[in-house]
Amino acid sequence: MQKTLISLAALALLAGCSLAPVLPQASSGVHAAWPQGEAYKALPQAASDAQPASEILWRDYFADASLREVIALALANNRDLRVSALNIDKAKAQYSIDSAALLPKLSASVGQTASRTPATMSATGAAQVNRQYSGGLSMAAYELDFFGKLRNLSEAGLQSYLATEEARRAQQITLVAEVANAYLTLGADQQRLKLANDTLQSQLASYQLIQKRQAGGISSGVDLYEAQSSVEAARSDVALYTAQVALDVNALRLLVGAEVPAALLPAAALQLNSTLAAIPAGLPSDVLTSRPDVQEAERALRAANANIGVARAAFLPSISLTASGGSASSSLNGLFKAGSSTWSFIPQINLPIFDGGVNRANLNIAKANRDISLAQYEKAIQSALREVSDALAQRGTLVQRVDAQTALVSAADKSYRIHDARYRQGSESHLAALVAQRALYVAQQGLISAQLEQSSNAVALYKVLGGGWQPESASPRS
Repeated sequence: MQKTLISLAALALLAGCSLAPVLPQASSGVHAAWPQGEAYKALPQAASDAQPASEILWRDYFADASLREVIALALANNRDLRVSALNIDKAKAQYSIDSAALLPKLSASVGQTASRTPATMSATGAAQVNRQYSGGLSMAAYELDFFGKLRNLSEAGLQSYLATEEARRAQQITLVAEVANAYLTLGADQQRLKLANDTLQSQLASYQLIQKRQAGGISSGVDLYEAQSSVEAARSDVALYTAQVALDVNALRLLVGAEVPAALLPAAALQLNSTLAAIPAGLPSDVLTSRPDVQEAERALRAANANIGVARAAFLPSISLTASGGSASSSLNGLFKAGSSTWSFIPQINLPIFDGGVNRANLNIAKANRDISLAQYEKAIQSALREVSDALAQRGTLVQRVDAQTALVSAADKSYRIHDARYRQGSESHLAALVAQRALYVAQQGLISAQLEQSSNAVALYKVLGGGWQPESASPRS
């Protein structure tokens, strides 16, 4: 029995060669340099020793302490991220199942077989009861992996497991970016609401002044109705942004997966202090392949490639071994005594001859799945380059947009003050002051939007460059 087990172990160690093909080289068409053009002229270049975005942890990237607390809450409570973590556990368990096929399965058993012979069939003329006891170890149908079928199955399971880990990394980076954007949007809408309230108070003051001037015969009814229309427009904006702020809070609460303490909510539009101020060093292909979604696509390609080896092995003979050894006796007290040993060894060779084309079809399916995964991997790299290029194009122009919008607000404010002073002096109608005030209001709203886009772009660039991730340390909160 000992010699048999040693022989089986030697066969298992010596068995097999893999029939999986060489992993094909991806041709993604990614440019050898970062994009150039008018939109990218303002972008600073990173030093060759600069820290890549994929290594900058989000706790180091986001400077606002309240935002970091909200992100930590989301990482501890978000249900989508929790599902991703559970998917990793499921994939790990499946990989363990696939890997277990490489090892023989041993089981121990003790049993009894009893049979009764009736008196009419017994040689002695009396009924007889025969009992047989057995016990020992058995190995059921262990397949020798001569052609790498089981190892390729294990490899495919491993790559699928690693792909779920990359998917979770991508999910976390996306969640961090979504929470940051929701937080920034809430702050911007709160600033818009404050601007609408301030404008409403200013319009009410002007409306009341015109009422008094009309009562004194100084202003016309046209001025009064124009002022009233501005008041109602401002009142409408206040109602609009009041509802929008509530919607933003609801969206943030859903992303966090728990109630967000009021102390952590932004009081005004947040100006994000980004630590990523330059184009990353290195070639686009080097930077983009570090993104977890691209690595997930690569893992899927490797799994599909290993499945081709599994499909090819189905054309070749398979050898399985079934063996058992132990003791047998007609009495229980005679079990495992000298002279009661028993064993069986059943090798089996299975050679496929005709299967109606099933193996050929499975191989074609495996090759098609590999080609699909290759195309998806190349598309993932191309999409990553497009996302980074878009973010860089915006980053290169947003500084000029914010500067121009700031200057526009300053000019519109001066214009309004001049027209308002002239109206109060009676040198021009209220219409000119009203138009100037509306232009100022629009310019201020535009400045808030530009500042929000600038902050959101910093978040987007961090995300599309595969920003560094870290496991959440906060415990789930209800």
